[in-house]
Amino acid sequence: MALRFGADVSTAETDYGTVLLDERAGEYWELNPSATLVIKALMAGGDEADAIAALTAEFDIDQGRAGRDVKALVQQLRAAGLAE
Repeated sequence: MALRFGADVSTAETDYGTVLLDERAGEYWELNPSATLVIKALMAGGDEADAIAALTAEFDIDQGRAGRDVKALVQQLRAAGLAE
């Protein structure tokens, strides 16, 4: 489940995570540190298991919850038209 953002989406890392700008709609999205970790793993070519492993290694979260969170994030990004 590699992830990439659409051509009209700009990203910027901040001290608090990542900000996405949907240039088509002029809308900003702010991702917290855990979501930033997930998108980094997926954009580096990793799959869902890699993103889950990154979350459980960095945060106090079990694999089941991490898996649900990864799926939910990817679904939300795709539903918003930000990711492919």
